[in-house]
Amino acid sequence: MVHKGDLVVIGICVGLALGILLAVLAFFGIRWYKKHAYLQQCANDRSVPTHPVRINGFGTSTEFSASLSNSVAVKGSEYPQKSSQVSWWAQNNKDRFASASGIPRYPYKDIQKATQNFTTILGQGSFGPVYKATMPTGGVAAVKVLASDSSQGEREFQTEVSLLGRLHHRNLVNLIGYCVDKGQHMLIYEFMSNGSLANLLYSEGHILGWEERLQISLDISHGIEYLHEGAVPPVIHRDLKSANILLDYSMRAKVADFGLSKEEVFDGRKSCLKGTYGYMDPAYMSTNKLTMKSDIYSFGIIIFELITAIHPQQNLMEYVDLAGMSPDGVDEILDNQLVGACNIEEVRELARIGHKCLHKSLRKRPSIGEVTQAILKIKQRRLPKEDTMSFAEGDFSRVMSRIEDQQIELSKLGGVNGERHEGK
Repeated sequence: MVHKGDLVVIGICVGLALGILLAVLAFFGIRWYKKHAYLQQCANDRSVPTHPVRINGFGTSTEFSASLSNSVAVKGSEYPQKSSQVSWWAQNNKDRFASASGIPRYPYKDIQKATQNFTTILGQGSFGPVYKATMPTGGVAAVKVLASDSSQGEREFQTEVSLLGRLHHRNLVNLIGYCVDKGQHMLIYEFMSNGSLANLLYSEGHILGWEERLQISLDISHGIEYLHEGAVPPVIHRDLKSANILLDYSMRAKVADFGLSKEEVFDGRKSCLKGTYGYMDPAYMSTNKLTMKSDIYSFGIIIFELITAIHPQQNLMEYVDLAGMSPDGVDEILDNQLVGACNIEEVRELARIGHKCLHKSLRKRPSIGEVTQAILKIKQRRLPKEDTMSFAEGDFSRVMSRIEDQQIELSKLGGVNGERHEGK
């Protein structure tokens, strides 16, 4: 005869066994579901005509936002205010409506008129040609047209529109509108008259001074800082490179091309490899795990491009590794245009920031906020020295004027937290 206590023990054991069995089944079920979802995502990505890892020859980038890298500065007035752009489009587009992303959508006929039937081409990339659109007020816009044989797909187009519908910052290129009409896909951007950073660094005819390069690095860091720490949810750019950094008429840098970007909810998850050869984080390439530190690595590459004017596809990392073997090693790889025309201590400080961004360990790479503060300190430390030198020359009025200008500039640079949600 079985005792009642024995029945209780048997019942507990059976219950535990069933619980463990259900937990194991649930574990393997969830694991199968995640694997299936990941494979499906990769299959969908492959179905779009894109290149998972873009390997381009130097000077022959096939990237969408590199399409402006070969553009030339267009003389004439450029609209500095967003309001004039929107007002002009509103006057010439009675049927325009706001999309779900908040970016205006325009009919083909209006863009055809603005571009004078697509007569003036500014550049060419894998996305397709980029045309100049002239406004009656004299302002200029850049219209990117998706080519039928483009390596970019509709998914990247939709990503660009949806993200820039909610991302607004002075160091991000402003998307004015888009067009999906008559079988055409187009993006309408503010015109960046000085083209891309890559074009300025690697083409003859323009010399970038050290102060300009230092300011460009700070502008880029502000843009990335907004994406990582100001946007909700945060955004990982995933394709930072000098061809995707555009400069306006006042040489202020703005981050462009968000077709490959991902929201931070994907952070730490496996992702099909996408990016540009030479800028991609080795840790991301080996693990397929996308994190914000991948953007930090790419920014480190851009920092050394600014210092050396050596393209990543011309063995830049080999030079950087050699330079990192000594405290003043960066002196040996400094761009010839900067030799004797810059503060070498500032160059070394910026190089140290770049080395930290390129650290093999993700944990030891700084956050973009830390990078911004470090670059800002370089600019702040130079101010007292310059003012003292000017004062010694007896030019008191000039010193006072420069102090006022510098205080205004520092207040702007230090006001990132208050301006993260501002439009450009």
